[in-house]
Formats: sequence, structure tokens, C-alpha cells
Amino acid sequence: MAHGTATLKKGEGRLLKAGASWIFDNEIASVEGTYENGEILEVRDFDGYPLGKGFINENSKIRIRMMTRNKDQEIDREFLRRRLKDAWEYRKKTVDTESCRIVFGEADFLPGLIIDKFSDVLVVQSLALGIDRMKETILELLKEILREDGVEIRGVYERSDAKVRLQEGMEKYKGFIGEPFDTNVEIRENSVRYLVDVKDGQKTGFFLDQKYNRLAIQRLCGGAKVLDCFTHTGSFALNAALGGADSVLGVDASELGVRQAEENARLNGMSDRVKFLCADVFELLPELERQGERYDVIILDPPAFTKSRNSVKNAVKGYREINLRAMKLLRDGGFLATCSCSHFMTYELFTQTIGQAARSAHRRLRQVEYRTQAPDHPILWAADESYYLKFYIFQVCQEK
Repeated sequence: MAHGTATLKKGEGRLLKAGASWIFDNEIASVEGTYENGEILEVRDFDGYPLGKGFINENSKIRIRMMTRNKDQEIDREFLRRRLKDAWEYRKKTVDTESCRIVFGEADFLPGLIIDKFSDVLVVQSLALGIDRMKETILELLKEILREDGVEIRGVYERSDAKVRLQEGMEKYKGFIGEPFDTNVEIRENSVRYLVDVKDGQKTGFFLDQKYNRLAIQRLCGGAKVLDCFTHTGSFALNAALGGADSVLGVDASELGVRQAEENARLNGMSDRVKFLCADVFELLPELERQGERYDVIILDPPAFTKSRNSVKNAVKGYREINLRAMKLLRDGGFLATCSCSHFMTYELFTQTIGQAARSAHRRLRQVEYRTQAPDHPILWAADESYYLKFYIFQVCQEK
């Protein structure tokens, strides 16, 4: 039961009314009733018009996250079960569910919650206080739903160790939920095998959002010499090899990432054609150019260079630099796959930055395709934070 009512200021809640889930602290006129942080409240417009229900957290700038637009809806087990069932049915229709993201926060109407499935293991990331209080129930219900489809989950690991939890007044946490298990989990994606480290890997252990973008580069790599920058655990490099590349060099600044990538290459019997190097990409690209190296395919999959609006300018410089260097290292007619996973680096800004890099490198770009994140990371219109991955493939030509 909701024991409180939040009323918006006049003229506020524009994002909410357009379909977003967040209400910021400066949009609220008053909160009445008795409630604790993390509890469900009713939300009303300035004139008393009901807008639905959400959970409140006075420690967060995102003061309320909406759970439903229906003022009469109880947020109970049955409600959560329906949300999870919808999320799973959607994945069954849109992606290979062997390994996939089952819950993508606001885009699945379960704000602040991420659940990834790696084979028969679930990894959960809870980033908001209200949803954190429902976590145990949600996992119990999700395991039941999967069991109905013959999918038996052998273990759950929590990776709630993201900084954003501190902004919610919560501590970072990671650990087993239930019985311990081996946290190196083998998965198969696009016919490539990987060992995923769900305990110490980045985010939840593996970036599922690039699944079909990795597949898209396979057909460009037949007989090619390939450079995969920011390779992480080698996923693009191994897809390039599967696509028939003659040689692949994967580069990453993380020694742990490179060790895992080498292990993944061995797992797929590709160690003869795929080599990895621990190096700073920004330093390596100019060095390769000086050495006269040339590649047929270059992949740029950098981490988010910006996680806030304030650092966008520096991020633009970073993206411009690596794209310019990559274009200069490509043979005439070679292919560049380049992406940004930062929500703040908008499609328009990213596109403009690549255009600037091409002009500076004196190269012409022929766009092969533009892609975004895999469908198990759905983009919910109006919830801008759900659209973050921009992925281009270009043929790069000398000026003719």
C-alpha cells in the first residue's frame, strides 16, 4: 500500500508525461504522508491529477522512479511476476536467449534493475533503493518463470558494485545470492565460446549489448588483416577470426582483459591467428602508423569516454583522435567498425565527430550500416538513458 502522496510543481514532470520514469527532486512541490525511503508513493500532478505510483528516495536527485502509470495498481508479487514474464517473453521473440539481458531497468518498467543470464547463471545489478527491497522476490519469481520453460538456474551472483549506488545512499555490494558456484561461466554466442568472469569482469562480466554487432563484422573479415582496439575479453577479435580473418591483433590496456582474451582464443582453437597485446590504444595507433602497418578491418569499441555532460568535450577529442588514427591505418577500401557506448555522446555528436575525423584524415566514408544495441537492451522512447550504443560500419576510401 502507498502511504504517501507526492505532488509535482506546476509546469514540471514534462519528461514523465512524455513517457520517462524519473522525477527529479526539483520537480516536486510536496510529499505528504508517512513513508520510508524505498517505499511506494502515489504521484499526482499539481492539480491533483493521478500520474501513477513510484518509489521514493530522498538521498537521490532522482527522487521518484515510477513503477506504474495506473493509480489503482498494487505493486505486489503478481505485479512483479507479470513484469518479469513480459520481459522474458519479449527476449524469446527477439534474441538468442542462451545468454541475454533479461531485465534492462526502465526499458522493462523495472527501474534501477539489471539482470543478465549467462547460460544457467543469473547476474543481478540493483541500482536503486526501492527495487533493491524487492530484489529477493524478483529473483525467486524469475527463476520460477524460467523453470516453466525448462531453464534451470544453478546460481545467482550480485554485481551491485557500481558507483551510482552511492548516489542513492546505498553501499556498493557484490557476492552470491544463495549457494556459491564457480564464477567462471562458459557461454556460447554467435558460435564463439567465452569464459565469462561474473565476479571480477567489467559490469556484469560480459557485454551482451554488442552481440549482433559482433556478428555483423564477421562477413567483412574473410582473408583480412584485422586490428581490434579495446578488445576487452577478445569478443570482436574472435568473431573476426570466425569470419575467416588471416590474422587478428586485439589490444587492451587491461592485463586481466588480455589474459581472459588469450584464454578465450585457446577455448576456440584460434590462438594461431589471434594475438593479443596489452597496450594503450592512444599510444599504439600512431606507433603502428610510423611503422607503416596497414589493416583491412579495424574495430574501435572503446569504454565510455564520458559518463557526464561535463566531460563531453574531452570525450569528443578522444573519439576524434582514435577514429582519425584508425582511418589512416586502413588500406584504401578497408572497413572501420566504430562505436560509442556513452549515453551522453549522442547520435548527432558521434556522427559529427567521425565526420571531422574523416576530413582531418583526408578520407571518404561510405556507410555500410548503422546499428545500436542488441534488442535485449531495448530502447524505450522518451527514456533517453536506454539509448546509449551507437555503432557504425564504414568503408574508408582515399580521396578520389
